[in-house]
Amino acid sequence: MPRAAMVGAGLIGRSWAIVFASGGWDVALYDAAPGVADKAVALVADELRQLAAQGLVRDPAASAARVHAAADLAGALAGVAFVQESVAETVEAKRAVFAEIDRLAPAHVPIASSSSFIVSSLFAENLGGRHRCLVAHPVNPPHLVPVVELVGAPWTAPETIEIAKAVYAEVGQVPIVVKREIEGFILNRLQAVLLSEAFRLVEDGYVTPQDLDKTIKDGLGLRWSFMGPFETIELNAPGGIPDYCHRYGDSLARLSEANPDIYQKPKVDRILGEWGKALTSSEIAAKMAWRDRRLAALKGHKRGQAES
Repeated sequence: MPRAAMVGAGLIGRSWAIVFASGGWDVALYDAAPGVADKAVALVADELRQLAAQGLVRDPAASAARVHAAADLAGALAGVAFVQESVAETVEAKRAVFAEIDRLAPAHVPIASSSSFIVSSLFAENLGGRHRCLVAHPVNPPHLVPVVELVGAPWTAPETIEIAKAVYAEVGQVPIVVKREIEGFILNRLQAVLLSEAFRLVEDGYVTPQDLDKTIKDGLGLRWSFMGPFETIELNAPGGIPDYCHRYGDSLARLSEANPDIYQKPKVDRILGEWGKALTSSEIAAKMAWRDRRLAALKGHKRGQAES
């Protein structure tokens, strides 16, 4: 049974413990604050039972039994195959704990940070094992929202990213690779733009905050729960993504104060080169039918749920 260390036993550390334990890993929970790791073990067991009631964990007792508190950092790191750090979101805190982890953890074991905004080059540059350090940014809580952003520094070894990607996939996460460092990574940068515009629209008197929230949860959010923005627009014009950009690119750029060039050649062509083969008209029709079935199922599910 592989063993992982969760360094930091707060909300995110506990959630990662749930992910790894339910994925079959032995988990050592460590926190520098006295008593926190012991309390976290009980909280993890309780959450595993709740997940089992929703059919999301097969054997909560067995998963809980794989989680234990470590008395010190050295004990937490002994014999591990993976390290997940989830301490305070400051460069100073991460620099200090990464130095200790790099000194104590087995050689070549990946050391991943749950950092939300801070790139690893700011806290791992001077480490002897900097090649094995990366950011693995989760969404709160990772045991319920599975995407995790893998971000290496310029010196992070490619095999470190590949090992991390395989580990997260093994424990049921959805890893994505951020190809080079950028503050806030991908998810938070997308969220920042949407939130800033939401605040502006409410502040300027265009809409109430309640109606803006409905626009997301009963509008964009329904499609976005199972389709990304590129997949969405591919189905919103007869000719797919290039047709959509041709029809609406200028308007979108004007609304977002973006350079309209992003919706024009050759930039769109570069995106399409990574996106892959364009769908035929019959494939678009089939995928639209799939989308509509998913939306219908989601609408039916939401109708049966309490609002709060």
